[in-house]
Amino acid sequence: MIAADVACVVVAIQVALVVRYDGSVPAGRVEDSIPAVLVAVAAQVLLGALTGLYRGHYRPASFEEMMIVAKTTVASTTVVVVSDLFLLDRSIPVTVAVAYGPLTLLGASVVRWIWRADQERRIRASSDGAAPLLVAGAGEAGAQIVAQLLRTRDCPYRPVALVDDDPAKRRLRVHGVPVGGTSRDLVAVAEAHGARTVLLAMPSVESAVIRDLTAAAEDAGLAVLTLPSVVEIFGGQVGIADIRPVTEEDLLGRVKVDIDIDAVADYLTGRTVLVTGAGGSIGRELCRQVHRFAPAQMVMLDRDESALHGTELALRGRATLDTRDLVVCDIRDVDRLQEVFDEHRPEVVFHAAALKHLPLLEMHPGEAVKSNCTGTDNVLRAAAAHGVDRFVNVSTDKAADPTSVLGLSKRVAERLTAHWALQGDGTYLSVRFGNVLGSRGSVLTTFRAQVDAGGPITVTHPDVTRFFMTIEEAVTLVIQAGALDLDGHALVLDMGSPVKIDDVARRLAAAADRPIDITYTGLRPGEKLHEVLLSSGEEGASTCHPLITEVPVPPLDPGRLAAVATAGVTQVVDQLRDLLADEAVRDPAPPPPPTSVPTGPADTSV
Repeated sequence: MIAADVACVVVAIQVALVVRYDGSVPAGRVEDSIPAVLVAVAAQVLLGALTGLYRGHYRPASFEEMMIVAKTTVASTTVVVVSDLFLLDRSIPVTVAVAYGPLTLLGASVVRWIWRADQERRIRASSDGAAPLLVAGAGEAGAQIVAQLLRTRDCPYRPVALVDDDPAKRRLRVHGVPVGGTSRDLVAVAEAHGARTVLLAMPSVESAVIRDLTAAAEDAGLAVLTLPSVVEIFGGQVGIADIRPVTEEDLLGRVKVDIDIDAVADYLTGRTVLVTGAGGSIGRELCRQVHRFAPAQMVMLDRDESALHGTELALRGRATLDTRDLVVCDIRDVDRLQEVFDEHRPEVVFHAAALKHLPLLEMHPGEAVKSNCTGTDNVLRAAAAHGVDRFVNVSTDKAADPTSVLGLSKRVAERLTAHWALQGDGTYLSVRFGNVLGSRGSVLTTFRAQVDAGGPITVTHPDVTRFFMTIEEAVTLVIQAGALDLDGHALVLDMGSPVKIDDVARRLAAAADRPIDITYTGLRPGEKLHEVLLSSGEEGASTCHPLITEVPVPPLDPGRLAAVATAGVTQVVDQLRDLLADEAVRDPAPPPPPTSVPTGPADTSV
């Protein structure tokens, strides 16, 4: 490349001379130009070395390389003009000294373009046997992955066309690959170009779009691949290694999350952050994401020492369990909590510790009172006493129009948070969302375990629906919600449209390598057929974040908790309802009788 640039400099000066003298260069003028040529060559090589042009840092003819070539050429031209005026006694006319620069830039660009075209021709020739691939999405991710596929030798896929719904991209070519139509034309474009595989290169698109495109492709017999979500590739580039099959998480919980980095960093960076329930699924992901914002200290609290071991291992890649920021503590223990707050003096608290399994809590409601109600009050009381600046209580959609012990106890926790918002100096709020994919005990985890065991998949009711969100997206919104100044309110995360559980079960059954039955067991005590995110008496109001809605929460005097029993199922439930007597608390619908439906090939299609 150095030799090519030197040749371009020499030729450019001679061409400029010919043009300057209208094709008749005076005798001796070429010999007189030699000092200027030597200065130009030396300037080009030395400045190119200084700017890293010849160190292989840039792909040939890439935008980044051409910017460096342009800067080097402008600088070397300046050196030649100054030298010619003051040192070389007009070795060449000034017009020649000025004009050779653009000519050099043109020559260097052409050389690099030819070099790159030859490289890409060789790579594409090595991928002649690769499977034709249709890429859905011609945005940044689509462009990156097409470029990666085209310049990777022996790549298993060869992009042949793209589809995109943006009218501005109609007839566009992305690295030479044409945009053949919109997403509605996906099957037709695939057939026209012989593609049997579709890659969904839309990391930020909503899950409903993923479901529609996947269904259309699979109905046409096309294999479907995808790229990770924006959260999964945060701060990185899309590459071939990121391509993977579409999962149920993609179909159910893909929501675009835009986080206000400045607002979040303002209340997390350099602060002491305490996460209760740090060993749980939500708590562990909270620790992982909060760690990105460089808190001064992150205190991870849980009563399960093995769960803390897993959190430290996931966060740090080691689990020595020998640092003071790992705290074994039960939130039911008031004195122990005070010790933790006295030692660490947290400024931000994420309260994720709770009992959450609905059927167990229906049998043992007193335990829900001890952890979800009294335990939450203990953490709130300690936070208020120590002047915590931000307190975020992690709630659930079951707290809206609660019909279960879990829902009742979490609604009590929301109202306790609202009470302490009036007592403390900081901002105290609750964040409410539905089922989290990837959490322990989630429906997908259960269904997959049942498929691995040979079935059956158990579904409570064929019409039951639930809201879903991936754990990464849910926690991202929890952290964003903590930046809002809505003291005492409950913030409800937008989870899109509810998903029919039966459809999820049938999709997993259809994908299994053996027949899997689906058994309907009937709704369990306390369960709803359809969850809601807002109670019948609540009216949500928009916030500054498009995916977060806020609702006011009436405070609840924690002194009233003392009257709630912790023994006797009926007595505990009745007293929890009495605590919430000023709100409408619905009775659950009677569960339907269980049925069993075997699923053959016709039954398992979604």
